[in-house]
Amino acid sequence: MATRASQETKILTSSQALAFVERHGIVCESSRRGDVPGLAEAIVGAPIRGNWWSHPRARDIFALTRAVRDAPQVLVCRLIDGKITFVHERLWPALVRAADHFAPARLARLREVHSASGRHVIETTPFAQWVSSPLQAQAGRVSEAHALASLEPALV
Repeated sequence: MATRASQETKILTSSQALAFVERHGIVCESSRRGDVPGLAEAIVGAPIRGNWWSHPRARDIFALTRAVRDAPQVLVCRLIDGKITFVHERLWPALVRAADHFAPARLARLREVHSASGRHVIETTPFAQWVSSPLQAQAGRVSEAHALASLEPALV
């Protein structure tokens, strides 16, 4: 059994954070939502009360969530409850196939950029604009039943 001190010092790497998203397919940035795990909680290894910005490991959470946000194999959107959600590329065909089951705004790609003033600004790319022709073709080969089963945690 790990001691409290060893649990507090255990830090995920960015590759481990990305592997967490790949393994689960759909992950909330902050806290768990139903069956969808939260990356911030995985980073600290425990539930977080309140906002993660006030957590003692907020710097670690920030660094790792930004590494995941920047990964090309991760879609950053507001799929779950309008909150920042990470969707691994292995589920993109299912997401495109089942798009009619979600509000279009929840499927928009979000990208954080720094403005000239140094502030973080969220750029939004509508769903229809980030879906490539090859991805659309892949989605066409996925049955709706399979797509919905793959995305079940996001549908609840």
